[in-house]
Amino acid sequence: MDFKKFSAGMVSYGVSDPSVHGPIEYEEGVTNVNFADPSFWSAWKDESSPNSQYLKDFINILAICHTIIIERKDGVIQYNASSPDELALTNAARFFGIVFDDRDDENNIIIHNKVTDERLKYQLLNVIEFTSARKRMTIIVKDPEGKIICMTKGADSHVLPRMAPGQEQLIDRTNAYIDNYA
Repeated sequence: MDFKKFSAGMVSYGVSDPSVHGPIEYEEGVTNVNFADPSFWSAWKDESSPNSQYLKDFINILAICHTIIIERKDGVIQYNASSPDELALTNAARFFGIVFDDRDDENNIIIHNKVTDERLKYQLLNVIEFTSARKRMTIIVKDPEGKIICMTKGADSHVLPRMAPGQEQLIDRTNAYIDNYA
């Protein structure tokens, strides 16, 4: 599986043929990512962008909500994932500059935000693992500011019906993007 396109908020990111945007510079060790979109990079770097918070939240979920094990070889991080999907999603966060860097002895998740050059620690409180019946994974963490956050990723058919009431327009737009991506 390759990470090529996604939507955050009401905006779709990723072009159909990433090769038309020239060679992509990947961090060493990043695999399973074939993404290009100049509009993403401007929205990602612009704090005043109306989609900025959606992008931050989405990419943080990719970097934090997983069961990946890190292996370091000659100073290069390599991810060992339970599925190609999980590898592609976590490597996408890494491609965007939000790197799952480690799990410490207390099972805290360490994220290196290369955009701001900060190392952030998320205290892992609980994991509800992906199963074929649930078709999603959920983790509960305490962020560096002490806020408790529940993060879920999984099959759209199981995640979208669980969105908060009043999100119908977002759900319809997301479903349209999913149909287009397929």
